Amino acid sequence: MLYPTRNHLTASVGVPDDPLSFFEAVKHTEWKEAMTKEYEALIWNQTWTLVPPVPHTNVLGCHWVFRTKTLADGSFERRKAHLIAKSFHQQPGVDCHDTFSPVMKPSTIRLILSIAVSHGWSSHQIDIENAFLHGVLTDDVYMQ
Repeated sequence: MLYPTRNHLTASVGVPDDPLSFFEAVKHTEWKEAMTKEYEALIWNQTWTLVPPVPHTNVLGCHWVFRTKTLADGSFERRKAHLIAKSFHQQPGVDCHDTFSPVMKPSTIRLILSIAVSHGWSSHQIDIENAFLHGVLTDDVYMQ
């Protein structure tokens, strides 16, 4: 299936561009399958509880983010869809107090790998399909 090309890199390796919206993605079976897989993972991990709307509550919107994953040589691997909250709608002090997103800097990764190489340690790589915060939220967060 051909997709409109937005840049020369993806066109050169034959990987289609990522959709920019749900309405663009839902037209293609492959992206619908990626969205279904993400939704099923959210349900399986009991990410939320479906409740009726609560009056006078800030309700966050959500949107889909689409990415085509490639192998090291740039060839197609799989399509990945993420359903995320529009956290920019959160009101500090009302919806959230502190935020934390653990991200490892590339320099830290290089340091750890260089230590492993210098000690002759083996290293392994994994690809996480779905990442979830396995913590307990003390506040209710409403998303539609």
